[in-house]
Amino acid sequence: MGGAMDPIPCFSCGDYFPSSPRHKSQRYCKKPKCQRAKKAEWQRHKMHTDPEYKAGQRQSHQEWLRANPNYWKGYRKRHPEKAERNRILQIIRNRRRRKPEGSDADTDTSLIAKMDASKRNDFGLVGQFWLVPVIAKMDASKIVLRQIPAGYD
Repeated sequence: MGGAMDPIPCFSCGDYFPSSPRHKSQRYCKKPKCQRAKKAEWQRHKMHTDPEYKAGQRQSHQEWLRANPNYWKGYRKRHPEKAERNRILQIIRNRRRRKPEGSDADTDTSLIAKMDASKRNDFGLVGQFWLVPVIAKMDASKIVLRQIPAGYD
């Protein structure tokens, strides 16, 4: 193995694709979604390593906001679920910023849940929710909680 055309996994979708002898460090397949992920990774890296690029992006963004002043207001109106998700995430960000007095800890241990603790649903929590990790750097997951009628347990 190790030669040209050996299949390698795509960093984005995980599908295997033939490696190119001309692009030895190729990590993404040619699917449009994967190419967008590749570009997004490049832009994130560029923003962290190139102050001039970051300043240009910031200026471009500010100009766009001036040209489209009501965009975000309309977006929140058209997508109330995303606005609600942002409110929840902002509450969590605010909690992280507030450290308990006299504490040097980076995390608030009162926000850590016991994963094996299981209780009856006496509080009637049913609906759609976002699971937002507080300690591990992971994406938020949307879950749906439904009440199971008696007799199904």
